[in-house]
Amino acid sequence: TRAAPARLAAAAAVPEPEPQRSGWRARLPPANELRKIVPLAIMFFCILFNYTILRDTKDVLVVTAPGSSAEAIPFLKTWVNLPGAVAFTVLYSALANRMAPQALFYTVLSTFLAFFGAFGWLIYPLVSAGLLHPVAFASKLAAALPAGFAAPIAVCQNWTYSLFYLLANMWGSVVVSLLFWGFANEVTTVSEAKKYYPLFGMFANVALVFSGQFVRYVSKLHTSLPAGVDGWGVALKLLMSAVVASGGVIMAAFRYLNVAVLKEADGSDGAPSPSGKLAPKKKKKPSMSIGESARHLASSAYIRSLATLVICYGMAINLVEVTWKSKLKQAFPDPSAYSAFMGSFSSATGVATLAMMLFGRFVFRKWGWGTAAMITPAVL
Repeated sequence: TRAAPARLAAAAAVPEPEPQRSGWRARLPPANELRKIVPLAIMFFCILFNYTILRDTKDVLVVTAPGSSAEAIPFLKTWVNLPGAVAFTVLYSALANRMAPQALFYTVLSTFLAFFGAFGWLIYPLVSAGLLHPVAFASKLAAALPAGFAAPIAVCQNWTYSLFYLLANMWGSVVVSLLFWGFANEVTTVSEAKKYYPLFGMFANVALVFSGQFVRYVSKLHTSLPAGVDGWGVALKLLMSAVVASGGVIMAAFRYLNVAVLKEADGSDGAPSPSGKLAPKKKKKPSMSIGESARHLASSAYIRSLATLVICYGMAINLVEVTWKSKLKQAFPDPSAYSAFMGSFSSATGVATLAMMLFGRFVFRKWGWGTAAMITPAVL
């Protein structure tokens, strides 16, 4: 008789199976998957919303800056972006070996957001007031050096814009590729990734459309401002405020996943929660130095082929980018007009990419991956 209460308690502790869903509810993902996928989708949307704003804004700042032009972009990519990427890789590797993953995520993301917020509300107003940029010194250099030094002189003269260009460029590689996809791969199972990652790709282009329209709307607000007000300065404050606010949403969704989903799935006593199981914990891999990592990657023929694709892609972009953006500056010399065009162009790119993704599924099924992969270089 004494064993009866124990058996009843044990039976009560067993979770009841979820009721079978019917109708339109049966088409929805399970609740335990939605608790992960919806916050991840929100994070991805906000990250790419910021990415589009930053990508458009960095071009406006560099191309329309005093004494600068689109010819400064190759110098920025070679002498600013490349050393900056190497320096960040070294710093990130050191931090990753000393900090917990959550703390590292917050540290890196908050650093980006702090700079972009400060740029719109503090740095750019100081530049507009004639401070920070060594205009007189750059003018002396331009008078003493040949005309071929105009682009590197402009990079140095507008050093705050060059720094913005660097961090805006790194947002895509660091926040999108490293932080988001690294975290998403940790918390999703293989079966969930097969189901939802393609939807994330389509969701990315929806974010592109929305952010492009936001950039266009904000950039056209200068027409309603009183005379004497710096319309681009106002637009820049609003754009950077949106970036910071969107970053706050990213952090909130990340915290929800870690606090409300991950901990519950792990269980306080080490047992999985009945509400759903996350991806199984992976064995901790031994950390490698940068040199060891480079040798490991170089030993893979697959990685070498991917690296060749990326390098050739970058070279093709650089060949076209300078000419195209030089023509854009001639058509839109005002920063606000340039930014409004870039916003419209980003939205059009998002719509076109969505259409091509849908068409690409047909190409994949009929002709395979090789034919689909050859379309882009053939068109170029």
